[in-house]
Amino acid sequence: MRTLPFGGSDRSEVQMTCEDYGMARLAAPDLGRVRTLIGFALALALPPLLEWGTFAAGGDFLAADVLLQVAGVVAVALVGGLWPALLGALWSSLILNYFSTEPFGSLEVADAENLLTLAIFVAVAVSVSLVVGLAARRSREAAIASADAATLGELARGVLAAEDTLQGFLHHVRTHFGMAGAALYVRDEGDGDARTNEPNRWKVLAVDGTSTATDGGDPPARGTTGDGDAAIRVPGGLKLVLYGRALTTREQRLLVAFGSQLSALRQRQQLLASAEENRRLAEGNVMRTAILRAVSHDLRTPLAGIKLAVTSLRQPGIDFPPEEEDELLGTIEASSDRLASLIDNLLDMSRLSGDAATAHLGPVHWPDVVGAALRGAPSENVRILLEPNAPPVQADFGMLERVIANIAENAQKHAGNTDIEVTSAVSGTVGGFPAGELRIRDHGRGVGADGMVRMFQPFQRLDDAGPSGVGLGLAVARGFTEVMGGELVAEPAPGGGLTMIIRLPLSTGVRL
Repeated sequence: MRTLPFGGSDRSEVQMTCEDYGMARLAAPDLGRVRTLIGFALALALPPLLEWGTFAAGGDFLAADVLLQVAGVVAVALVGGLWPALLGALWSSLILNYFSTEPFGSLEVADAENLLTLAIFVAVAVSVSLVVGLAARRSREAAIASADAATLGELARGVLAAEDTLQGFLHHVRTHFGMAGAALYVRDEGDGDARTNEPNRWKVLAVDGTSTATDGGDPPARGTTGDGDAAIRVPGGLKLVLYGRALTTREQRLLVAFGSQLSALRQRQQLLASAEENRRLAEGNVMRTAILRAVSHDLRTPLAGIKLAVTSLRQPGIDFPPEEEDELLGTIEASSDRLASLIDNLLDMSRLSGDAATAHLGPVHWPDVVGAALRGAPSENVRILLEPNAPPVQADFGMLERVIANIAENAQKHAGNTDIEVTSAVSGTVGGFPAGELRIRDHGRGVGADGMVRMFQPFQRLDDAGPSGVGLGLAVARGFTEVMGGELVAEPAPGGGLTMIIRLPLSTGVRL
């Protein structure tokens, strides 16, 4: 297995598992090299400065000098931690012995009481150094733990809310640790080791940052040499690899926690994908069942009419009067049109269910598309009242023509002998853009609130009014309208009947 290049040299990885996390020792973070160096500098400079200040102020009490030096040791401990504070305590004791205890100018101590005072000072200074250093370290640990908890909490929220992606997760991990790059690998099941029966190659699943892996590469193998990389194995045959520098023990433990979040994110995505696939399968089963029902009944009806008329016309020795022949030919034509409409609706619904419907948008004027949609339809009771000089809408001409034709056909079924009104207006918005509306109103019996919801579902027929059908006309109309970026809604008409409203954004003059 080859290793990934990073910066021109081979680098190793730090392998940790969830079991390693439970066995890892708690390593307290230091205060940083800069603060430690400043602490050592203060430990050397502050005691003589304090002693000089005491002489300059004219003080001659050993107790006051001792307390002042203890305060200096506390200050050193707060800045640099334990070891600078211990150095400051020893250095302060020597200065007190030399300058503040008899005989002055010597490290000898003539008075036993002064010797006891110096011993107590050293003990107190060392104790204070330990306590202050430990408190500072615990405070830093608490701040880091709080930051880590906040980071993991944000990751968990993203996983639960399904807001995060693998790419976003890698970016978050890389920026949190300040690494140059991050990569997520998955086992390539197509390439295995014959002796261990285990796949030995990895594929790149996602990459973030620079100087990282490329597609088809292998992550660093366990036990290879190098300084800059860290990696963890994630359940599900994944490996998370970071590039840029070695991680501290605390960061390695945190990386394991990130790996657990990654596993949860991966499982969430797999569950969502499985649920979506199950939903599609269920919809496909419904579609197939409905198509079989339509083929067994609705499509057979016009076919039977065509067959009967053709058989009658071809009977030998029978001459039909012209009016009867015209009637049979009319039956063939009407049944053929009906059959074509049913097949078109089935095909269109199949395209919509498979996300295969694509709209070619451009400016469309209502009069042009309404005239094309209603051409050949019964026009005795249709009143077209469109606004003159209305701005065009952004739509696919063929799709919009089909939408209007399906709605008009549905209105004809329920209008009876009453009028059907087609009007237009510039009103409302769609997706935040000004919209144009086309309203098609019938004066039939109307539809209840529950029916207004069900009428747009595939294979739904609210009653047996008019010619038989598979119940796809309004479902196809709404699907095409939404593909074009608009909306199709129904509302009860004043005085009875139903109004269907096609709402599409006004055109910008650009074809898409």
